[in-house]
Amino acid sequence: MTTVTERDLRLLRDALGPLRDREQVAERLLESSAKHSFDPDKELDWDSPVEDDKWFWPPELVSLYDTPLWRKMSEDQRMDLARHEAASLASLGIWFEIILMQLLVRHIYDKSVTSNHVRYALTEIADECRHSMMFARMIQKGGAPAYPVPRVYHNLARVLKTVSTTPGSFAATLLGEEILDWMQRLTFPDERVQTLVRGVTRIHVVEEARHVRYAREELRRQMVTAPRWEQEFTRLSCGEAAKVFSVCFINPQVYTNVGLDRREAVAQVKTSGHRREVMQSGAKRLTDFLDDIGVLRGPGRRLWKSSGLLA
Repeated sequence: MTTVTERDLRLLRDALGPLRDREQVAERLLESSAKHSFDPDKELDWDSPVEDDKWFWPPELVSLYDTPLWRKMSEDQRMDLARHEAASLASLGIWFEIILMQLLVRHIYDKSVTSNHVRYALTEIADECRHSMMFARMIQKGGAPAYPVPRVYHNLARVLKTVSTTPGSFAATLLGEEILDWMQRLTFPDERVQTLVRGVTRIHVVEEARHVRYAREELRRQMVTAPRWEQEFTRLSCGEAAKVFSVCFINPQVYTNVGLDRREAVAQVKTSGHRREVMQSGAKRLTDFLDDIGVLRGPGRRLWKSSGLLA
């Protein structure tokens, strides 16, 4: 098998253009990290009281928005559901970030410890540590419980962390980051939302922009240089991850905890045109990118469609 060197990579390209030099990308991301990184413990006012008249999540992004059940709910119950869904999404974010940190450590294990690429990966791991603690603290501040993913998917993630290929790891990383990022970009400027939640989402959006850039550049590189079997495995594993993500996105226990019939709520979410549009809009930037670089092909594309994230 021919080894692809960094010099060879300068001559390679994909549908998006020439591949960028890995060290130069990492150097720019390290410079950005030095200028735009935050300590949530110091940046955010954790002692301020919860604002009674504000939402924990924009109502249009709440899963039941514009369903028959939503129209029957009181405003207080809608706001309570938003609070629980914010806790559910924060719990999902922590789960994904813990997985991501382990995948990043695997990725750099055999690489030069003095390279910019490894230095940036370690910087990102430090970011994700702060984000996970920030999300956990936000859950506690809101007074809703943490919502772990179902045990079966929690354990399936153990398998993913063991068998995932490098391109598969970065594809899963983007899946976990970009849809939540799209929602958070709508959240932090929304004055209807709790000041603390807006601060949390602002920090996450700024720092995740670097993480997305790192993952996108590396996934492009891997989809050009990986052997064919690895590319095909990535397409399948990415599609399966999309299905898991869509199932785990909101823990159905939130409906029970705000006094709703769980089965009825889940059924209405599944048939909600608004919810389908929200999820597909949130995923579109990612699915367009994955399509351009050849990830959304064959059975993997069908899995994405069945997840509801791809029209």
